Amino acid sequence: MKGKVQVGDSAPDFTLLDQSGTPVCLGDFLGKKHIVLYFYPKDNTSLCTEEARAFRDSYEVFKNAGAEVIGVSFDSVESHRQFAKEHQLPFILLSDADSILRKRYGVPTAFGLPGRVTYIIDRQGIVRLIFFSQYTSTRHVEVALESLQSLHEEHE
Repeated sequence: MKGKVQVGDSAPDFTLLDQSGTPVCLGDFLGKKHIVLYFYPKDNTSLCTEEARAFRDSYEVFKNAGAEVIGVSFDSVESHRQFAKEHQLPFILLSDADSILRKRYGVPTAFGLPGRVTYIIDRQGIVRLIFFSQYTSTRHVEVALESLQSLHEEHE
């Protein structure tokens, strides 16, 4: 699948390496957890670090909502390993070194930088929310939590 993913679409599958070098597939989570898939420009930059820490600080809330947080950038596995260790990130970071996943999802470039976009994918693999904001990094966490709350209310 190539092109821009829209709300209501099936999320494109993927298999990428996480910060420990382990392959992670979207299919590993289907039927089990919602996914908060957030694309960010680069490890160890100010806004990206701020965003990662915000996801870290709310990670238990995401877990309690039945969701897994997955960050994606073009950084290497080793860069992700160091970034996760330095900032005590409890969630998965995927290395999309060739921007293949970014292209599959249609994540835009903004001002010459890889775009900062968050996707909420439900347990069935359907994209339920797409949020793009290049410079309000912590807002991604707030919007993701609001979306997960809406999913929870739909299924009560």
